[in-house]
Amino acid sequence: MIPYLQVEGLTRYWGEVALFEDLNFTIAQGQKVALIARNGAGKTTLLDTIMGKDLPDDGKVIFTNDITIGYLNQNPVQTQHFTVMEEVYNSTSEIVQVIREYEEAIEGSEKYDLQEATEKMDLLNAWDFELKIKQILSQLKITNFDQLIGELSGGQQKRVALANVLINEPDFLILDEPTNHLDLDMIEWLEEYLKKMKSTLFMVTHDRYFLDRVCNEILELDNNTIYRYKGNYSYFIEKRAIRQDNLRAEVEKARNLMRTEQEWMRRMPKARSTKAKYRVDSFADLKAKASQNLNETELALNIKASRLGKKIIDIYHLSKSFGDLKVLNDFSYKFAPFEKIGIVGDNGTGKSTFLNLITGAIPADSGKLEIGETVKFGYYRQDGIQFSPEDKVLDVVQDIAEFIDLGKGNQWSASQLLTHFLFSYDIQHAQVEKLSGGEKRRLYLCTVLMQNPNFLILDEPTNDLDIMTLNVLEDYLQNFNGCVLIVSHDRYFMDKIVEHVFAFEEEGNMKNFPGNYSIYRQYKDEKDKAERQVMLAEKKETVQEKPKQKNNNKLTFNEKREFELLEKEIEELETEKSELETAMNSGELNHELLLEKSKRFNEAKDLLDEKELRWLELSEKD
Repeated sequence: MIPYLQVEGLTRYWGEVALFEDLNFTIAQGQKVALIARNGAGKTTLLDTIMGKDLPDDGKVIFTNDITIGYLNQNPVQTQHFTVMEEVYNSTSEIVQVIREYEEAIEGSEKYDLQEATEKMDLLNAWDFELKIKQILSQLKITNFDQLIGELSGGQQKRVALANVLINEPDFLILDEPTNHLDLDMIEWLEEYLKKMKSTLFMVTHDRYFLDRVCNEILELDNNTIYRYKGNYSYFIEKRAIRQDNLRAEVEKARNLMRTEQEWMRRMPKARSTKAKYRVDSFADLKAKASQNLNETELALNIKASRLGKKIIDIYHLSKSFGDLKVLNDFSYKFAPFEKIGIVGDNGTGKSTFLNLITGAIPADSGKLEIGETVKFGYYRQDGIQFSPEDKVLDVVQDIAEFIDLGKGNQWSASQLLTHFLFSYDIQHAQVEKLSGGEKRRLYLCTVLMQNPNFLILDEPTNDLDIMTLNVLEDYLQNFNGCVLIVSHDRYFMDKIVEHVFAFEEEGNMKNFPGNYSIYRQYKDEKDKAERQVMLAEKKETVQEKPKQKNNNKLTFNEKREFELLEKEIEELETEKSELETAMNSGELNHELLLEKSKRFNEAKDLLDEKELRWLELSEKD
């Protein structure tokens, strides 16, 4: 296999701390490789160093000549005044350059020859490139191609950047957390896309189902060193445990041998200048090996929940609408102690609204919510921790409490708590803005749990957390003596934690489904398939039963024009409907604008139904 990337002796320090030292690895053509490491270990720094956006302290990076490279970093830089399509076309890709040449030649530019540009378009099969762009953007739920980049949310901008990388089909694709800001449908689409694509892949991801199904090799960055596992995530888990067991055995053997050598060194001082000198020379190496720390530092989530009484939350006929848009319709439920529930639904169906109703952040239109006297919420919000640039890590915790109650008369100081959350003394006194994305998430989790909640509400808790932290968090939640309500796009996380699912359906209806996410997804797929089959059968039956009228089975000239116009109008209405839905769920509209958008949403929906019905009538004619 052709080596696309060779990393030789790569070393990078953060101050006096080594992020990685003397890294050596190769990625060859056709491989799909994932990088796994703890938060703060330097995953993003390593990718930036490989791409030349950060300089190493030592070592070198070698790419094979003449390969194209696409890089999606966590904070892509985009031109804010460009439209979505302009940003996508803002590329050095050969096919994009050829399209530009062709368009300029069409406009009469003397710089390019139309015949030559046409031949290049044929050679690169560039004629359907715009269609491909729109298909990928639509899969990532970007439907307004004329919208300015600066008007998009942070998540939408990240999806445009992802689309830009995918569209160019580079030989070597490097992705840093590509599933962040994607919903479950988008993740499953991207999963299939990457599995089928021919590009070589190197990515950082915490989504374990995604990793397991896409990648065939894993690199683990641990203790400043790279370990290689030639298999998927399931294989990695098995072999990593074996590696750690072997390391323990080697260190224990070295410790036993060192005890013998220390005794010999004490008894035979004269031998140090004779032929036994080699034993003295090797003693330092033996001591270093025997001194390795076998106790892998892990996040300690042993904060106890407050006592939870028998009455938790009773919901009676709860409803919520924004204008004519129903978000929740007549929902009733009584929470039982220690329930763990996942919430699923398409973007814009009302998941965050439901969480805000539960916590009383927004009022319901009708119905009643009774919360037990002992209930203490812990709300982990998707937007993460809020801090001032000058805030230090320790200050963030001390602003909440100087001491944290562990129950049974035990307590921790704020500094002790942070140490258990893997923040060293130096990091505790560093500014929050200097933390990695995952470290900020871990700090936020610390501030939520330290208040001893007994009803945890977690809105996308897995974003930016490393796999090791996720494993600890999952274990904590499984044994949590309280209720848990989760919104997450991490299917592995949901399957491991939740016992049943609240599924948002049409018109604000919510279904209580027994089972985890995978079971629900299988049920939904089978249900959707059955409904499509029924719809097709009914349509076929209607067409067969419809009496044929003489000279009425051909489209007239005016009907042909109407049919063509309908296709364009339907596409425009679908785009408008999607834009309105995004705006209504952005949380950025005031009450008046929300009502106005809601009214137009229903008008566009009714108009779309009407035009689709007419389109079907005309399509049945020959």
